[in-house]
Amino acid sequence: MANQMVQQQLGVAAKIIESQLDAELERLDNLNETDLDAIRRDRLVEMKKRSEKKRQWMDNGHGVYTELQDEKEFFEVTKKSENSVCHFYRDQFERCKIMDKHMEILSKKHVEAKFVKINAEKAPFLTERLKIRVLPTLCLVKNGKTCDYIVGFTDLGNKDDFSTEMLEWRIARADVIEYSGNLMEPPKSNGSTGRQQMAVKSKKTIRGRKDDSDDSDDSDY
Repeated sequence: MANQMVQQQLGVAAKIIESQLDAELERLDNLNETDLDAIRRDRLVEMKKRSEKKRQWMDNGHGVYTELQDEKEFFEVTKKSENSVCHFYRDQFERCKIMDKHMEILSKKHVEAKFVKINAEKAPFLTERLKIRVLPTLCLVKNGKTCDYIVGFTDLGNKDDFSTEMLEWRIARADVIEYSGNLMEPPKSNGSTGRQQMAVKSKKTIRGRKDDSDDSDDSDY
């Protein structure tokens, strides 16, 4: 009985969606030249806004993966950029070097966010406040507040040869970069079924962070 009710509900939902699609197609078929001109103007305005926004991002140092020299720069970056991704690293850790390669690629692809890194040894205040215990750790910041952390490689398949697309997807789940794919499923790579789902950690401010346990084999700070 329950299964029959579900099927009926799905059928009703399908009919509603089909009806909405038919109405939209009919609307498009009935567009006149004036309507089309208005659509073109709106599109042109949006393109100009996007171009101006991109210019502002580039002027603000987006599009390159840069290193912060001190904690003061971290606060300046997160204040000036709406979206930023900061990699806390140490030179001695090989996995930090792996993360660097992926961050370099994504910084050029996603100019809407500022990609930076900072040596954890030069940021004792931040590492203490954010309770960073494992390196590499990515701190994802939106509008001046940390909205998520990527600790080690656990969320990336817990392996060193994860793809840049996997990291891109994981960062996108925190809404700090634009993403056109399916946020509910990670990209398929290296035999992955593409059906693993990972939860975004709760939002925290840069003033503090709940201590999370981590079972990965990443390097303790």
